[in-house]
Amino acid sequence: MFYNYLIVFGLGVYDLPKSIDGLMRYMRVEKHISIAGSAQKRKLRNMGYYHGYKGYRFIGKSSNSIPYTDFKELVAIYDFDMSLKSLLYPQLMFIETALKNYVLEEILKESNSDNFNYIYTKLLTDYTRFTPGSDKQKNAIKQRLAVRDRVYSALTREYGNKKEVVQHFYHKDTSVPIWAIFEVLTLGEFGNFYSCLNYGVRRAVSIKLGFHQPSDSDAFLTKKIIFAIKELRNAVAHNDVIFDTRFSRSSIDKSLSSSLEIVTRIKNITFKSITDYIILVVYLLKCFGVPKGDMRRFVVEFQDNIETLRKQIPTSLFTRIVLTDTRPKLKSLQEYIRK
Repeated sequence: MFYNYLIVFGLGVYDLPKSIDGLMRYMRVEKHISIAGSAQKRKLRNMGYYHGYKGYRFIGKSSNSIPYTDFKELVAIYDFDMSLKSLLYPQLMFIETALKNYVLEEILKESNSDNFNYIYTKLLTDYTRFTPGSDKQKNAIKQRLAVRDRVYSALTREYGNKKEVVQHFYHKDTSVPIWAIFEVLTLGEFGNFYSCLNYGVRRAVSIKLGFHQPSDSDAFLTKKIIFAIKELRNAVAHNDVIFDTRFSRSSIDKSLSSSLEIVTRIKNITFKSITDYIILVVYLLKCFGVPKGDMRRFVVEFQDNIETLRKQIPTSLFTRIVLTDTRPKLKSLQEYIRK
């Protein structure tokens, strides 16, 4: 049985309805949203009031609320967001795997070993570029030590999770090779590992990927890409809202935006819209040699999702979600794919 509870907040007392009928009544009476009937009740139940309505009632931040008048508008945005996640998920998983494999290849080539401790000693030496004893070197050493701790924590975590690739080596009483470690590192943990690699390995990865070298003088473009992709990847994997890029909790390095603008000839890449992340994904797919037809289909499907949304919500709301420069950006992106 469902009950109503009085929840006391700092600003007052609110009656929080718990039954699905009560929630629908609350949306009609308090939020002035037209919602009724068994079909809409089922949709609200399936998407969830807290994950669905509460998650999609604003754009970007809670103060930027959406003045819904009809539940159909909310459903349209919810479906748009879900379609984006379905579109992006396989591409992001592919990119994560490919990035790790490119880095792994250069590490093995440079070290001629798959032993983590040896690689840690010989290749995770970015700290040596700083003046001994300086604050910069101390911070770099702290980061290097933290990476070692994260690797062992990841192995402990995945051994406890009965990850076969980890248990196999521990049960044989042998060290876990670097390729197996990469399999269990999260993208963020991998990014921190990459940050500690020496310049030679970073440069080799950058060249192998075909990055614009004048834009990557310090060979850290790969790191910047990893951290730019990480938050989107995690949001998609955990079914969080992505259409308004609220998942981006840290600013993306401007040099990454500048590099993308130079290579793709697309202006105003700020990562304030999901379109800019689509551009980054296509850029990486091209670096990895994905066929042009596959990339074109990816962009067309994104365009189709936008067009579907446009037909389902008021223009005033659509232009708040899909920025006015989206169409020219996507046209330029298709031109970039054709090159």
